[in-house]
Amino acid sequence: MKAYDIKKGNVVEHNGTVYQIRDIERSSPQGRGGNVKFRFTMYSVPGGSKLDITVGGDDELKEVELSRRQVTYSYKDGDAFVFLDDDDYTPYTLDADVVGDAAGYIVDDLSGCYIQIIDDMPVAVQLPQSVAIEVIETPPELKGGTATKRPKPAKLSTGLEIMVPEYIGNGEKVWVNTTTGEFGGRAE
Repeated sequence: MKAYDIKKGNVVEHNGTVYQIRDIERSSPQGRGGNVKFRFTMYSVPGGSKLDITVGGDDELKEVELSRRQVTYSYKDGDAFVFLDDDDYTPYTLDADVVGDAAGYIVDDLSGCYIQIIDDMPVAVQLPQSVAIEVIETPPELKGGTATKRPKPAKLSTGLEIMVPEYIGNGEKVWVNTTTGEFGGRAE
């Protein structure tokens, strides 16, 4: 697979280790005729150790076959997260270090997740684009003459902190984008 075809979430092999691409930075050279370079931030699967590599757009990286199963989050087992397969209820357990920052978006019975599996090993979880999470702590709306819509910090039930509009109060559920961590509206 050519470097310029690679997307976030792809899984590739590099130096005998399997990695998942988490971030892609593209840099175009200043001079004429120079090749576009890609900097990939990737994490080993399983294990989660970080590696940055820079490759040319035409360089080949070997894509790794992995299967994806649609799952629903079930419960936490110590530090591990257990997801159940939507079809046959197979439990897949992912350690907290594998789940990483995604933990801040995982709420009870969260559906629409995908577990990525290589050689029968669950190696990563993909979350839905946005998740509804309850606000547990946010300062009250400022009453008075301000007509401005200043965002304010809000702590969510998962421990995540995001900025929300002033009109959002404690106990409300809000949509949060799992890619950017941004407020996406009030959830019903």
